[in-house]
Amino acid sequence: MRKRSRPYGKAVAALVGAILLTAVPGAAAEPEASGQGHGPRQPVAGQPDFDHNGCARIDKKLPVLADWPKVRSKIQPRLLDEWRIAKTLSSMTLAEKVGQMTQPEIGAITPDEVRQYNIGSVLNGGGSWPGRDKHAPAKAWLDLADAYWQASVSTRTKIPVLWGIDAVHGNNNVFGATLFPHNIGLGAAQDPCLIRDIGKATAEQIRATGQDWAFAPTLAVVRDDRWGRTYEGFSEDPRITRAYGYEATRGLQQNDSRRLDDDGVLATAKHFIGDGGTIGGKDQGVNPAGEADMINIHGQGYYGALAAGAQTVMVSFNSWTNTDLGINEGKLHGSKKAVDDILKRKMGFDGLVVSDWNGIGQVTGCTNASCPQAINAGIDIVMVPNDWKAFIANTIAQVESGQIPMSRINDAVTRILRVKLRSGLMEAPKPSARDHAGSADALEARKLAREAVRKSQVLLKNNNKVLPLSPRSKVLVVGKSADSMQNQTGGWTLSWQGTGNTNADFPNGTTILAGLREQLGTANVTFSENAEGVDPAQFDAVIAVIGETPYAEGVGDLGKRSLEAAKIYPADLAVLDKVRGKGKPVVTVYVGGRPLWMNKELNRSDAFVAAWLPGTEGGGVADLLVRDRYSYTGKLSYSWPKSACQTPLNFGQPDYDPLFKLGYGLRSGERSTIGQLDETAPEFGCSGGGGGGNATEDLEIFNRTDVAPYKSFIGSPDNWGGTEIGPDGTAAHTNINVVQSDVNVQQDALKTTWTGTGAGQIYMQNPAGGSDLRGYLNAEGTLEFDVIVHQAPAARTVVSVHCVYPCLAEVVATKLFRDLPAGTKSTVKIPLGCFAASGLDFEVVNTPFLVYTEGAFSASFANVRWVPKGAQSPDAKKCSDLVD
Repeated sequence: MRKRSRPYGKAVAALVGAILLTAVPGAAAEPEASGQGHGPRQPVAGQPDFDHNGCARIDKKLPVLADWPKVRSKIQPRLLDEWRIAKTLSSMTLAEKVGQMTQPEIGAITPDEVRQYNIGSVLNGGGSWPGRDKHAPAKAWLDLADAYWQASVSTRTKIPVLWGIDAVHGNNNVFGATLFPHNIGLGAAQDPCLIRDIGKATAEQIRATGQDWAFAPTLAVVRDDRWGRTYEGFSEDPRITRAYGYEATRGLQQNDSRRLDDDGVLATAKHFIGDGGTIGGKDQGVNPAGEADMINIHGQGYYGALAAGAQTVMVSFNSWTNTDLGINEGKLHGSKKAVDDILKRKMGFDGLVVSDWNGIGQVTGCTNASCPQAINAGIDIVMVPNDWKAFIANTIAQVESGQIPMSRINDAVTRILRVKLRSGLMEAPKPSARDHAGSADALEARKLAREAVRKSQVLLKNNNKVLPLSPRSKVLVVGKSADSMQNQTGGWTLSWQGTGNTNADFPNGTTILAGLREQLGTANVTFSENAEGVDPAQFDAVIAVIGETPYAEGVGDLGKRSLEAAKIYPADLAVLDKVRGKGKPVVTVYVGGRPLWMNKELNRSDAFVAAWLPGTEGGGVADLLVRDRYSYTGKLSYSWPKSACQTPLNFGQPDYDPLFKLGYGLRSGERSTIGQLDETAPEFGCSGGGGGGNATEDLEIFNRTDVAPYKSFIGSPDNWGGTEIGPDGTAAHTNINVVQSDVNVQQDALKTTWTGTGAGQIYMQNPAGGSDLRGYLNAEGTLEFDVIVHQAPAARTVVSVHCVYPCLAEVVATKLFRDLPAGTKSTVKIPLGCFAASGLDFEVVNTPFLVYTEGAFSASFANVRWVPKGAQSPDAKKCSDLVD
């Protein structure tokens, strides 16, 4: 090797030295990074302590850091790599460099366009498959991967393309792949070795279909369980997240000190930073944490992942703002402090930083196709799924005009090339010729997944030692999730939201019901989802499998609702009421993505198991319900609430008083008696608003999806009784149709089109009846919604609120919608007093939002809510303007 290094000569050696000084953080820049010249050095975060199995240990206590630590990565810079990078970079045109920084979605770019525009990476979103085929086999994925690869190496630079994929619990976009428990369950296992093994298995699954890059692990330390991504976080405890971040990265990448192993794929530490700490658990919201909490709570997973050699970091959608503390970073996609100063300089990260889906478009002054602020902040690859051609043109122009320095472009491309070298991509053959390509064995990891399911469950209640059941038991199984692969796999499964799936979409999986039949014999297991027509007294026990239905990201936000499960999923409580008190023990299995307030369900159960979202191996749940060689070992990695509005709830806070503490969990056969629990809960969630008082919090009606108890409908002469808009955001009548669209974020709106052939309406209604919402009128509230008008109304249009039809009130909104700028988001604020003046009975409101017209009209509606004190806003409409 020494002989090979000599011909480069002094000039190249000087060049490499310059590269290391400018492009490799930490090589010689520590005084600048500390911001204190030659002052005190930063703390250094290195390898974790290891247990006897060689896995990262979950520390009993983490040291309190005064500043962001320098993290020593397992993968260190190599002079030869830096020389190759500099040589390649020096020959590249600006267009070639910007192409490397651009990441389109596979549904929006062809292989020939990858070649034409010198594209450096592609991604597929959740629910995006080759040929739009949900059941695409491994070969179809590999064929497309080969086509993209061949196109990229046919360019002048011959730089291979990377393909990134959201493999967050196994290769979850791919038909037939084994899917592991979501992270919340893995956190309960408290087994870092298990995380390493799952990472390794996931990498092989990804290799089987030809991708190079996993957008995982999620390292959020979740502080408010109302967040729709709670299940993507391992724990509220940063100690667990730090150890798991290390092992998840280690498992996925399988790297040594120089590069990834041939079995590995690139891991992504995401989402930097603080996505789990937003106010109210609002997805993509505001994290107000002080810098000390960012360092010591939200940063911990990144210290572990970067120490293990993570080569990519994804920026978070959230903002970091607390004006009282002087923190005004805003959206992190535009924060130079977070991306460049902290991550790259202080922490010493020398890999690449990638944006999230259209994340740059949320930065003030930016669009999805243009954001010099984000690039200048330090983002190296921009995920711009559909508007990528405009992004390339805009970015080139911004460099040429001086808005973006060429040095920033060179730094970004240097980092991209460095990661491609370390990943082995530069020397790798086409995807179909790599290890594990097309392997059915690599896609399946059922034994490991079943082990993970067993280790992740938490036994919360076991009165009279009901569990485990005898293997000779005769059981009645009830509940919507007993025989539902969709519910037990959750979001990020084949589709983005995990909806629209059936058991047939999981040919290699096992439901919980199937697992019980395997354990007890088919003849001893009777299934009745709604407990209709069966007598529980004829069985030895009843097993009720209940819980949440799939969601992802902000669609799963609870907003100002309470954590009361019975309000969100009332059918579950109804099933338990049918089977309890029949003289036979009731065992409840909760399938869901967060702790909920379930005192009512716990009271109706003799035993209660939190199975979280177990993935495709439901048999692992049955393994513990029935007496076998296994025992419950899972411990809560999230605190369990004692009351319906008890959130945020985290270990260590001053008023910490959960029903079940962090770390709680019974073992099989352990004696523990849970008495009768308080079932008192607020009628109107945690926002108030009922009766004669004043509402203080927003009433969310539609926020990316329906907010319970409200559901969205369309009505027309085809069916004035109403057709519910499906979970895919679609519904259609002859003269009105609805599809999903974007107003604020991805697929957060209902685009409603009236064809002009007749009357029609879109509305949001509580099917159970009216609620007392006088508190919002008392508080001078408004009906507010975000809207983009695509085609102004051609006929009289009204916005209405109903108090159980025919009780209603309406305002005329024809001019309102006509005056809004077409194609641009607007926020409409209508004082509730306008409806009161028309005679609305606020004590029985069942339809808080309705838009009706008789002519052609098209608009996208999002974020529908009632807002206390909204009428005081200067941009609220005047009632006098909302008349004919």
